[in-house]
Amino acid sequence: MNSLLADNPLSPLVPKAARPTSLRVAVVDEELPYPPNSGKRIRTLNLLLRLAPRHRITLICHRNPAPDEARSAAAYLNGHGIATVVADRAVPPKSGPMFYARLAANLLSPLPYSVATHVSPELRRAVAEHAAAGAADLWQCEWTPYAEVLRGLGGAPWLVVAHNVESVIWRRYHETEPGRLRRWYIGGQWRKFERFERWAFGAAARTVAVSDEDAARMREDFGATAVDVVENGVDTAFFRPGHGEPEPGRILFLGSLDWRPNLDAVRLLMDEVFPVVRAHEPAARLALVGRRPPEWLRREADRRPGVELCADPPDVRPHLARAAVMAVPLRVGGGSRLKILEALACGVPVVSTRVGAEGLRLEPGRHLAVVENVADMADALLHSLRNPEEARAAAEAGRQVVRERYDWGVLADRLEQVWLACAGSRRGRP
Repeated sequence: MNSLLADNPLSPLVPKAARPTSLRVAVVDEELPYPPNSGKRIRTLNLLLRLAPRHRITLICHRNPAPDEARSAAAYLNGHGIATVVADRAVPPKSGPMFYARLAANLLSPLPYSVATHVSPELRRAVAEHAAAGAADLWQCEWTPYAEVLRGLGGAPWLVVAHNVESVIWRRYHETEPGRLRRWYIGGQWRKFERFERWAFGAAARTVAVSDEDAARMREDFGATAVDVVENGVDTAFFRPGHGEPEPGRILFLGSLDWRPNLDAVRLLMDEVFPVVRAHEPAARLALVGRRPPEWLRREADRRPGVELCADPPDVRPHLARAAVMAVPLRVGGGSRLKILEALACGVPVVSTRVGAEGLRLEPGRHLAVVENVADMADALLHSLRNPEEARAAAEAGRQVVRERYDWGVLADRLEQVWLACAGSRRGRP
């Protein structure tokens, strides 16, 4: 038994001797997870690709908003043995007048906004048709809000993959939001998500958390019983040192730039942290790298001295190679950060808040620098920039942990064990 299984005191799983040759697994998700340019897509794609040769996987989802992306994603997944069923409806964008109209309308809904906007008649129909055909031994909800699509589904059992405990994110939004009206609205979303997660974690045959911390929250706060941990990971053959030399003074922020916790972190980095660093190290530069940055961020990056923005890069490894240090100034979030694993796999030093580093079995001070709050981050970044050998030694120690514990191959084996245990149960209920 590998160390990942041995160290997680989880509910009993199926021994290898009892494995069937193959399962038919239907995965319900937001969109096709390709290209892998967000943390959620990276996790989903890497695990499914490794399990597709062993099981018959069908991915049922909404249409990717960009037509070219939708076509290339379907072709890529089909080429790797993953069948796709795409409901002809894209998830509504989080911008424009209609976005605010939907936010207002959600005041009358018992469901959180993120659930209500991700459920559609088209997706329900696709799920119902697949279920009626008896084409699944197991259903996997690949993000907690999609459990609503499986409500009342009979037949095969289903599990929830909780990339985050969503109510924790909304509670943290509530704690950090200064505006009274926005704080009131966010408080409502927080309470709705608590109710929804209590139902989803209880209705699922099993729930998969991405960290021990999230698993403990599910058990203690929501009464979940069958909870397994399949952590976030990294492709250690793809992310490794040797793609170039770091540039002194170059600070990297890496992450999806259409995700609210990342945007909150970027604003703090530009407004509060980087100006202090640059005052002491005038040659310092800040690189913001990620997909789908909003227009306000493009404008801000253009006007800020020493700040540059790279939107939608085809490969993040060159940016990691050039970085002297990665900054993770998150104060809102959940789950665990794939960007930290990718950085350490490439030997890049990391400075993170405690929220940013939570959920990872890495030791502060030994594998990365961890600060209690964003106000302390400038000093930690300066220390890393001024002591590059010390910082790189810590990153190398972190890289060894990542290689041993967080490779996707190990984690795919773990998820397969959960699938087999879930397929043997009949606890899924409406």
